[in-house]
Amino acid sequence: QMEDPIQLKEEGNKYFQASDYEKAVQSYTQAIKLNKDKALQAVLYRNRAACFLKKEEYAKAASDASRAIDINASDIKALYRRSQALEKLGKLDQAFKDAQKCATIEPRNKNFQETLRRLGADIQEKVNAGGALHIQFSTDLRVQKMFEILLDENSEKEKREKAANNLIVLGREEAGAERIFQNNGVSLLLQLIETKNAELILAAVRTLSGMCTGHKARATAILHYLGIDNICMWMSVDNEEISLAVCNLLQTITDCLLGQGKEEHHGKEEAVVLDTKKDLRMITMRLLDMLVSKKVSGQGRDRALNLLNKNIPRKDLKDHDNSRTTFVIDNGLKKILKVVGQIPEMPDCLPLTENTQLTASVLLNKLYDDLRCDPERDNYRVICEEYIKSKIDPQDMDKTLHAIQMVSGVLQGPFDLGNKLLSMKGVMEMMVALCGSEREIDQLVAVEALIHASTKLSRATFIISNGVTLLKEIYKKTKNEKIKIRALVGLCKLGSAGGTDYGLRQFAEGSTEKLAKQCRKWLCNTSIDARTRKWAVEGLAYLTLDADVKDDFVEDKPALQAMFELAKTSDKTILYSVASALVNCTNSYDTKELVPELVQLAKFSKQHVPEEHPKDKKDFVVKRVKRLLKAGVVSALACMVKADSAILTDQSKELIARVFLALCEDPKDRGTIVAQGGGKALIPLAVEGTEVGKIKASHALAKIAAISNPDMAFPGERVYEVVRPLISLLNTERDGLQNYEALLGLTNFSGRSDKLRMKIVKERALPDIENYMFENHDQLRQAATECMCNLVVNKEVQERFVADGNDRLKLVVLLCGEDDEKVQVAAAGALAMLTAAQKKLCSKMTEVTTQWLEILQRLCLHDNMEVQHRGLVIAFNLMSADKELAKKLVESELLEILTYIGKQDDPKKQHVINVARDCLTRCMDYGLIKPLSQA
Repeated sequence: QMEDPIQLKEEGNKYFQASDYEKAVQSYTQAIKLNKDKALQAVLYRNRAACFLKKEEYAKAASDASRAIDINASDIKALYRRSQALEKLGKLDQAFKDAQKCATIEPRNKNFQETLRRLGADIQEKVNAGGALHIQFSTDLRVQKMFEILLDENSEKEKREKAANNLIVLGREEAGAERIFQNNGVSLLLQLIETKNAELILAAVRTLSGMCTGHKARATAILHYLGIDNICMWMSVDNEEISLAVCNLLQTITDCLLGQGKEEHHGKEEAVVLDTKKDLRMITMRLLDMLVSKKVSGQGRDRALNLLNKNIPRKDLKDHDNSRTTFVIDNGLKKILKVVGQIPEMPDCLPLTENTQLTASVLLNKLYDDLRCDPERDNYRVICEEYIKSKIDPQDMDKTLHAIQMVSGVLQGPFDLGNKLLSMKGVMEMMVALCGSEREIDQLVAVEALIHASTKLSRATFIISNGVTLLKEIYKKTKNEKIKIRALVGLCKLGSAGGTDYGLRQFAEGSTEKLAKQCRKWLCNTSIDARTRKWAVEGLAYLTLDADVKDDFVEDKPALQAMFELAKTSDKTILYSVASALVNCTNSYDTKELVPELVQLAKFSKQHVPEEHPKDKKDFVVKRVKRLLKAGVVSALACMVKADSAILTDQSKELIARVFLALCEDPKDRGTIVAQGGGKALIPLAVEGTEVGKIKASHALAKIAAISNPDMAFPGERVYEVVRPLISLLNTERDGLQNYEALLGLTNFSGRSDKLRMKIVKERALPDIENYMFENHDQLRQAATECMCNLVVNKEVQERFVADGNDRLKLVVLLCGEDDEKVQVAAAGALAMLTAAQKKLCSKMTEVTTQWLEILQRLCLHDNMEVQHRGLVIAFNLMSADKELAKKLVESELLEILTYIGKQDDPKKQHVINVARDCLTRCMDYGLIKPLSQA
């Protein structure tokens, strides 16, 4: 008897060729027992499976083929034999999957394609016939058909597009995603990506994103199958749509690994312990590698930075684990510094977009803010200092230039750290020396660095004594407009922020208009790169402090349009500069009121007293606001509000809120503001940002809410988001106008629907509204009472009036006796609704004050028909509530009043007369009075 497995296999093969399948099985079985080699074992099992197929022992054939596949998952012969066995066993769905895998491995094999078509037709026939097959077979067929169309180069374009869209939709559904995954879909999607056809790549990537969403196990499997290197390579391509789609895929995978995906689907994966930390570190390292690779496009680099910005720093500082941040600092801080140190004008520069370096600065800032203690911050600083020192070389100016650019980049990120880097030996001196260089690139980098260094003027003495003169010299001598505009901005910044002798007007020598005109010219020149044009916006942000400049600027429609267009770019500096310029143009900055006595005292002592420029007076400001609205400023502001939080800072939000408030001043303009998206844009500004910014935005919302139809101004669920900002204005720290307009807005809202009234009550606004009903200020008291008049329609508000131990009803009754007609109308309306809805309040009204009857009689005799009508309705409610109460009213002078009104014949007062007659009729029903004929 043979003991060599290989010889036994050869013997089995001979028996098989001679159609002696029984002896072939014996030889293969003996070989399997003796064999210890895995690869040979797989061959033996699949050969024995072939024998069982011939012997029509299909269960054994399927079992042996499965054992071969367990050893080698891509064993195409074993897969095909198992497919044949499963088909004979009636397991068409499983047979179809195996045939599909075979067709994937060898797409041109006609035998496999024919098997797929045959099995597909059989499955479809059974599904149509209402067989016992599950609906998943139908889904599997659809998936197969979609891939056939997509991978067939001869398919019609329309069919391909439809198949691609259907695949994306299917991938977003859990059942569909699982069917794609189980049917070898990831491998087929990879084939689509490798076609290099942009549309197919997008369809494949978006389908993969859908499949990963909310499913950690599947996301992990897809990550490993595709490979992080491949994903990063696809994200690096110079195609914005593909790069963004791949970025979204990687973000979806990262969300799952971090446990932030919507984990709805568990099943078997609960039993699997997935080590996500290793995968997350692998992703982080590849993203950091992308930052310094020359093969990566500018868009790809931006995507990597955005992913790091979003996923590395902690979202909640209460979470003590900042290990992801410290890992990036230790392994990638130098790489981020290399990005901010790039100089686009130099030949060795990495591919960048306009936003790359600013996004890198934002990342530096987020990482620094995420550190928990001084030793961690010291480590960060030391890495920066050592890396920058290694670049400073007096013998190699290009290398030194990169070091200064790095400092400039850090100054745009963690500013305090940037200041410490400025104090490093030789840094400031090198910046000043570069300003005096003959090379334009040296001047460009140095001027930008000086501008960023002067943001808080922490080293103002050094900069002013050394930098200002050089900046002036550069501005006057250079012919390079890129440098000229930066020098101008630097001088404007130093002059306006420093409060020094090198002020804006002194530098301009009385020609701020001329300089602003030059800035507007640069701004409108689209042939100049966007990076340089953004400096023109920053220059105007300073120059529009001058009243003549701001007036000329709003007249220049092309310049405004160019500025609004630039505001759509994701650049923190541009957003802030545009917002600053608009604040200046609308005079929406805070101004100190001059005390007349102090002004006289200053004049007496011959001190300079600042006077208001004629063009800063209200008429000129109103005209500028109108021009800005006409130019489309609201659409630009709405676009700015949508910017990422890393770009739209709290300071920028405050400035935008100030502008919106100025634009809303005239009620006639508020409809235009709403139509152009202003209402929607104001909501996030009222919720997040500085305290001042939130108040300004809330006030602007109040102005819109006070006079607009809420359904038009804040459609859908958005209206409920406005309630809280309005209520935030109801406190004593806000001024009277803010209180008043907030109350008007809430009055308008509370008159729309009970759901809105309920929202106002839930936000605990009732106590504040009641407080304003006590106000001495007539308009505030009136607005609060009108608001309460609308709110009392709500049952919960009524219950609060009914409850014991409160003076709410007493307050409303006493307000009915006020001399102010508008207050009376509102209070009487509230009392009429309360007494109609709650009978208990009718008797309670007679107990809250001894003046109740006198007040009611005055209402019923009032000259104002609206007040009189409401008074009579209250009287009718009291009479209807209780006979004893009606008797008390009949015994008073009220009967005479009702009789007098009831006898009148005036068509204009018919509704009033009718209520009086209803009261008399009710008294007759009680038997308290008799008809005239019976008297």
